[in-house]
Amino acid sequence: MANQAKIVIVRNGPYQVTGNVAISEKIITPNGRQYELKEGQPLPQAESYALCRCGKTKTPPFCDGSHLHTHFDGEETASKANYLDRLVDVQQGPELDLLDDGRCAFARFCHRNTGSVWELIANSDDPALKKEAMIAASECPSGRLVAFDKEGNQIEKEYAPAIFILQDPQKKVSGPIAVVGRIPIESANGVPYEVRNRVALCRCGESSISPFCDASHINAEYKDK
Repeated sequence: MANQAKIVIVRNGPYQVTGNVAISEKIITPNGRQYELKEGQPLPQAESYALCRCGKTKTPPFCDGSHLHTHFDGEETASKANYLDRLVDVQQGPELDLLDDGRCAFARFCHRNTGSVWELIANSDDPALKKEAMIAASECPSGRLVAFDKEGNQIEKEYAPAIFILQDPQKKVSGPIAVVGRIPIESANGVPYEVRNRVALCRCGESSISPFCDASHINAEYKDK
């Protein structure tokens, strides 16, 4: 049922997930100067489930109806324009180019032991650094960063459809909902967002680019448990 996977945003309510999408908790874990995802506690699996968007649920990451009692304003403020149309920056390197739309979830996967993705792109004529640049761009959970080769081919790690509930103990906060594997997302008014391989959805209820994460969970010190 993976090809039936879908996320529908309920007006002023949760993310309704259908299609038997695997869900798991992942821990953002430092490894030297770079980061990796480690398995967290197991989460119940179901054909459909509702994920909290207001940040107030007592049954995280699942909705418990708290949005009804807190009068959650879940207005979607993010642009529905495609990634390439939102582009705010292009960095050209000798072997790779980096596209950046600025939607940062502060997950820090853009940093590797050998440098930041921007430094690595600038030195992508070094085969080892080129490989690291490709990893740094393609592991950005927000989809902010996308690397292209000089022939215009997008470099992208392919994922099976899945949802990762991120935890960030280093920053003492709970992170966003990472959605991977090109799962369609439909807004509350029925208009679809661009289908992408990687996006990060807000679950603290504070993002200025709702439904997507803008790292507000850091300043809000959001913790789901």
